[in-house]
Amino acid sequence: MSDTSGNARHLLLAVYVPALSFAVSRGVLIPIMPLYVRSYDVSYGLVGLVLAAESAGTLLSDMPAGVLIRRIGHKASMLLGAGCSIVGAMALFWVESLWLVVFFRIVSGVGAALLGISRHAYIAELVQVQRRGRSIAVLGGIGRVGAFIGPALGGVLGATFGLRAAFIGFAVLGLVGGVAVLFWVRGARGVVENSVAEHRSLRQVFSAHRSALLKAGSGQLCAQLIRAARLIIIPLYAADALGLDVRSVGLIVSVSSAVDMLMFYPAGVIMDTWGRKYAYVPSFAIQAVGMLMIPAAESVWTLHLVAAWIGLGNGLGSGTMMTLGADLAPERARGEFLGLWRFIGDGGSAASPLVVGAIAEAMGLVFAPLGVAAIGFSGAAILGFLVPETLAKSRAKMSESDGG
Repeated sequence: MSDTSGNARHLLLAVYVPALSFAVSRGVLIPIMPLYVRSYDVSYGLVGLVLAAESAGTLLSDMPAGVLIRRIGHKASMLLGAGCSIVGAMALFWVESLWLVVFFRIVSGVGAALLGISRHAYIAELVQVQRRGRSIAVLGGIGRVGAFIGPALGGVLGATFGLRAAFIGFAVLGLVGGVAVLFWVRGARGVVENSVAEHRSLRQVFSAHRSALLKAGSGQLCAQLIRAARLIIIPLYAADALGLDVRSVGLIVSVSSAVDMLMFYPAGVIMDTWGRKYAYVPSFAIQAVGMLMIPAAESVWTLHLVAAWIGLGNGLGSGTMMTLGADLAPERARGEFLGLWRFIGDGGSAASPLVVGAIAEAMGLVFAPLGVAAIGFSGAAILGFLVPETLAKSRAKMSESDGG
């Protein structure tokens, strides 16, 4: 598809509007979930296990979702994902058992996988490579807008009406996103049939692209782990080490997200002008440095500054892993490749709560960000030294396609 003004409008309505709705709804739960799980009077290790349930559901669903998109299309996949996300969050308003919390977080994770991969594949087919970085960075930026608005809203809801009120807020916002998908995303005919896709098994795709998936995927796994860890460590450190209430925790996360949000378009310009690597390597190195500074934060203001620094680094990486995956994905098996790509990245997200919980349980909460920092530096090194720049390669592929 050509990146025309009509496609730009379609991109706005079909991708960005529902993405914003779901991003805000997820943001509402950022300051709520660690405190909600702690309200069951469980250890840090068990908090990490419960928080990992959603990521585990996403991880288990990534590869099947990549195949399902080809069978039922992008629109049906997005609607199914929206339904799972809404049900998985809304149920937490009523449940009293911690194991039911785990189950419904897994359901939410299944929804996140379907939404994320179908949206990723949809935008990769809709947008030409020379604008891919900016277009996907905007998508990443929308997630950051949600992470800016959502935590403050979640903090107000939690402080005013109780922690469980946030789950109703999630459901309402999720319904808005589902309606947008229903009206504006094109059905299976259109995007899917215009692709040159042919059926290939996940094993065939992995075998054909093993080197890229292992090298770039390893860097992505470390990168996604540090990204997810900041949303666990900062609320727990603020509440348990500094004694702050849920409203203050939500404000700290939102201020960090405000800095994060300002960087998404510069990140896209950097990716499309100089290369993808010039955005993602500094991004994860800056976040790792920020993690090292968390134990030195002894007041609400110093934690604000550290969280803002981490937000700066995360914002610089807006859309970078999605863009890298889209660049590496073969046209003839895009859905399957992106399923594998997201599986690796979501492995980092799923491992993050377990890593944080295990370190905090064994050595104390202040040591958790130090361990995560080491992983972040490792990710930056892998992506910087072992993964080639994909911008030039993608442009060359596009030129060959135009010439053909």
